[in-house]
Amino acid sequence: MERSSNLVNHINCQNCSISQLCLPFTLDHGSLERLDSMIERKRPYQRGDTLFRAGEGLTSLYAVRSGSVKSYALNDHGELQITSFHLPGDLVGFEAISTGKHHSYAEAMETSMVCEIPYNNLENLTGQIPALRRQLMRLMSEEINADKRMLTLLNTRTAEQRLATFLVELSARFRARGLSSREFRLTMTRAEIGNYLGLTVETVSRLFGKFQKADLISVDGRLVAITSPEKLAETAGLPPTACL
Repeated sequence: MERSSNLVNHINCQNCSISQLCLPFTLDHGSLERLDSMIERKRPYQRGDTLFRAGEGLTSLYAVRSGSVKSYALNDHGELQITSFHLPGDLVGFEAISTGKHHSYAEAMETSMVCEIPYNNLENLTGQIPALRRQLMRLMSEEINADKRMLTLLNTRTAEQRLATFLVELSARFRARGLSSREFRLTMTRAEIGNYLGLTVETVSRLFGKFQKADLISVDGRLVAITSPEKLAETAGLPPTACL
């Protein structure tokens, strides 16, 4: 436990390999140190641990450093709807800014390291550092655009196009993080993918099999290899270069 605590204490924005995707991007050294001094880095979250729950007040934003996190909402009948899968470099908690309360839940999907950024301190600092304010606005804008793309996907695309688009976009997100865009491990289950895409788990499993038979992908459990990126992009209704 002491060794884990020491490792957490040595983590900072300066040596973070994904800082270009997060708040520190574009900040000069002095501004970076001011941001870094307010960030709280605690023990890792284990699978199933919650970062926050619906109804709780906004106290912090959370930057995923390693692992993955899912956001979901519960309707009046207690039915769960996954709204986002967050990877390293993503910020979680934007939805609470407008009302000061969270409207969804955030839960670790595997052992995950998270940087906790106290919101009041961040708000004060963005007033003093224009570059930080611009980066925060850019990240919020990206989340809004991602939500719009998802709404379009659910309303206008077939089941095949939904799953293919999901894999193409996931591939692009891994590439942006300096990871392999052709081979990666899915941290989400087939049921979670189906919930997110508005498909049954049976449909998701059938489509994975269909894509594999068509030599678009190869699947080994949760390991996915994209064997024909151009064809996968075509199946998604996207430009051939979308999965390169």
